[in-house]
Amino acid sequence: MLLCCMKTIQDVFALFKQSLGSVYDANEIEAVTLLVINEISGLSKGQIKAFPEKEIIVEQAEKLDEILSRLKTGEPVQYILGYTEFYGLPFKVNPSVLIPRSETEELVEWVLNSVEGKYSKASILDIGTGSGCIAISLKKNLPEALVLAIDISVSALETAKQNADLNGVDVSFIEVDILNFVTYNLQQSSIIISNPPYVTLYDKMQMHTNVTDFEPHSALFVPDEDPLIFYKAIADFALDHLTENGLLFLEINESLGMETVELLKKKGFKNIELREDMSGRDRMIKGTRI
Repeated sequence: MLLCCMKTIQDVFALFKQSLGSVYDANEIEAVTLLVINEISGLSKGQIKAFPEKEIIVEQAEKLDEILSRLKTGEPVQYILGYTEFYGLPFKVNPSVLIPRSETEELVEWVLNSVEGKYSKASILDIGTGSGCIAISLKKNLPEALVLAIDISVSALETAKQNADLNGVDVSFIEVDILNFVTYNLQQSSIIISNPPYVTLYDKMQMHTNVTDFEPHSALFVPDEDPLIFYKAIADFALDHLTENGLLFLEINESLGMETVELLKKKGFKNIELREDMSGRDRMIKGTRI
């Protein structure tokens, strides 16, 4: 127990920095510590930074000690707290769903910018919805759109439904395996969007254990010999289920940008655009079904 080391907010920062050096870099440790203190104390992040000498009561120290023990194993702070934020909205997360990433927020922003004033009443399909972050964020910002989301995981869909309720939006959720799609009588959509699994086993070796040991493998990994397996299936599905001039948006493996572009070209998509994220990595593609 490390309660004796946590007398003030400043002490908590020092202890977390000392204890989590093998798990996170310095900036990540500070961000995680700030998030945890905010959750435990109810203080705003500004108050936490402004009053480092503020005392930590025993009950708060006990909770911090428990959280620190879990963080040291590499367990993501979002799973420990049970929620995260995506595109300015709260989302429940647990080990059945991936933790939403900032790159995916950029994909959502691209969709919204692309459809502004043109597809305000769009029919949108989110393939592999996970926590529902994409579908729910789009519905929140395009309230007149008809939004449907599919996933193979029943537990993920249950989390997504909870998140739709949490954010007060009406999104339909259906259990579908996109790799073994037969017929679910799905109507055509004007926009299809997906952040499918794309991490190869080679990529896995470069990833942090707080991802590989805790987040759902079925939502992350693909075989090295067929890394575009989901993109092939989604492209084929989109050809049958996108309306004329409908848009396909995909988050991609940064190492396979040109390969994914060529795949969509061969499938017959036009006006294909490969876009970098804010870090300068090829991370998303848009194509049009003609």
